[in-house]
Amino acid sequence: MLYFDCFSGISGDMVLGALIDAGLPLDELKRALGSLAVAGYEISAERVLRAGVSATKFSVREHQAPGTQHPAPNVQHHHDHDHSHHPQQDHAHTHAHPHRSLPEIFTLIDGSALSRTGRERAKALFGRLAEAEAAIHQMPVEQVHLHEVGALDSIIDIVGAVFGLEWFGADTIVCSPLNVGGGMVNSAHGVFPVPAPATVALLGDAPIYGGAVQQELVTPTGALIASAYAASFGPIPPMSIERTGYGAGDRDFPSTPNVLRVLVGRATDTAQTDRVTVIECEIDDMNPQIFGVAMDRLYAAGALEVFYVSVQMKKNRPGTLLTVVAPPALRSAIADIVFRETTTIGLRHYEVARECLRREMVTVDTVVGPVRFKVAWRNGLVINASPEFEDCVRLAAAGNRSVKDVQALAVEAYGNVRRVGPSGLSASES
Repeated sequence: MLYFDCFSGISGDMVLGALIDAGLPLDELKRALGSLAVAGYEISAERVLRAGVSATKFSVREHQAPGTQHPAPNVQHHHDHDHSHHPQQDHAHTHAHPHRSLPEIFTLIDGSALSRTGRERAKALFGRLAEAEAAIHQMPVEQVHLHEVGALDSIIDIVGAVFGLEWFGADTIVCSPLNVGGGMVNSAHGVFPVPAPATVALLGDAPIYGGAVQQELVTPTGALIASAYAASFGPIPPMSIERTGYGAGDRDFPSTPNVLRVLVGRATDTAQTDRVTVIECEIDDMNPQIFGVAMDRLYAAGALEVFYVSVQMKKNRPGTLLTVVAPPALRSAIADIVFRETTTIGLRHYEVARECLRREMVTVDTVVGPVRFKVAWRNGLVINASPEFEDCVRLAAAGNRSVKDVQALAVEAYGNVRRVGPSGLSASES
């Protein structure tokens, strides 16, 4: 299991810095990148401090082309993805090198030492970048001017990330919500609000938030990697940490370490144990129509579970057992509702331990539309996955289908995504 902690955003160079810091051998990364047969650059990884936190800074430096002069020191040339994490002091002269087209990049990848799966993944990532640029500029993919896709440092960052994540072999990758920063950012096309258009297009359903740092913290390359690899977004899952890595951004913010943290380890027992209060009473003299109202108001007050069971009471009269499961802090409020909305004159309550599996809501695209699945995990394995009934009802009504047909289509689509791999799922922690 691998977890990206993006409390200060994410970019391609930060991903590689964090993976190297967590144990990815730099020499193996250099060999993998060297197989691309791209000349004119060198990569390095050095220890730096960011707000007092030791981290690894991954850098790409292009060699000066013969006859090319550096621009004046106060001039910076920005790629779409290079801002607060990756300013262009090192890459200020990259405009002297022609940007490679998407077919040219695919040719480089096909000739690389990446595994077949890695090559397909890398090409899919570059394809998404090109599609995002094309959509923003309203032109076909083959005609878009590939500022982002063709830049050498983008090629290094993306291919390097594919190799590095494959090297770790994590069966599950989870990502925190992304701190995108704030303010405005300069790009090749003008000044845009953070997150920039290309970043927004690549984030997909990833949860984001703005922070106190008024800089661009999530670059398009970072958004691409996070959205493509994360099986879900949320807090740190139950895991035993074996390695930790910190990848540094270029700037050093005084208040927050400008780093991406990666946690590598093994999934642990995902069952969560907590305490709940059970409140019960038997009722044999109430209008049955009131039971529905009582249940609605108990759930609205924060009850975790409300259910009714038929029982045989004293004097051989049929009755109903009302059971409410609630957080202990709500016991008094729940009791008030039961007394007010029912005819009971007494309650029992007691605390018990409750064990729950880790649950996630993932969205799966089907032929009739998106359906959310509730997925339950234990010890890193999926124990159960069921489509949300309300989604199936809505799609069934819209398409004049039966609910059971939509459920079957949803289950089939989920199974296909599971066979392809976790990158096909769009997930959020429930």
